Amino acid sequence: MVVIRLARGGAKGAPFYNIVVADSRNRRDGRFIERLGYYNPVGKDGAENVRIAQDRLSHWVGKGAQMSDTVARLAKKLAKAAPAAA
Repeated sequence: MVVIRLARGGAKGAPFYNIVVADSRNRRDGRFIERLGYYNPVGKDGAENVRIAQDRLSHWVGKGAQMSDTVARLAKKLAKAAPAAA
C-alpha cells in the first residue's frame, strides 16, 4: 500500500518533517517515492512552517494513497487557510 506520511529529520530536540509518499513496508525515514512538502513544528512565528504541493497530493490520493492522520490534519488546516490568503 502507498501511504503519505511524515519522515523525520532535523536534530535532537529540533524536529523537521518531510511529507513523503512511500510504500508502507519501508521504514519511516527510509526510501520514499516522492517528497510533497515539509512541516516544521518548532518554526518561528510568521514563517511558513507547512508547505504541501496540493496538486501532487490530490494526484496521489486519486491513485489510492492513504494519508496518515497527521498529514490529513495538516492538509485540512492548510486548505482552510489557503482561501483566506488568496
